[in-house]
Amino acid sequence: MSKEKKPKEPLPPLRQWAHVVALGWLIPGGGHFLLGRRGRGALLAGCVVLMFVLGLLMRGTMFQPQTGDLLTTIIYVGGFIADLCAGILYLLTVWLGYNQPDVAGHAYDYGTKFLVGAGLLNVLAMVDAYDIATGKKD
Repeated sequence: MSKEKKPKEPLPPLRQWAHVVALGWLIPGGGHFLLGRRGRGALLAGCVVLMFVLGLLMRGTMFQPQTGDLLTTIIYVGGFIADLCAGILYLLTVWLGYNQPDVAGHAYDYGTKFLVGAGLLNVLAMVDAYDIATGKKD
C-alpha cells in the first residue's frame, strides 16, 4: 500500500504577506490591525503586552546569546530569540537600559518565563496573520 505524496503548495508571493508579518513582529497585533481584524489584533496585543509587562514587574531576566555546550547554547540563544520576538517591547526595554541580573528566586524565574512567553505568543500571532494574509484562514 503506497501513499501518494501531495505536491507541495508554492509559497505565496512575498509582497502578499511580508509587510503583514513584519508589522506583526514589530507591533504585537499590528498585522491583524493591518488586515482589518481589529478585535483579534487588540486581544493579541493586550495579551502580549500584559505578559511582557508582568515579566518586567517580576524582574525577569532578558536572555543574552551565549555559547558553550549544546544545552547552554540552545537555552540562551533560544531564549534570546524568543525575547526578540516580542518586537518593539523588547527593543524599547533594551534601549531604555533594562538589565536585570540573573538571580535565584521564584518570582524572577517566572518573570523570565513571562518575557519568553510574550515573544512566543507574538510568534503565534505572526503565523495567524500570515495565514489570514495568504487566504489560508478566514
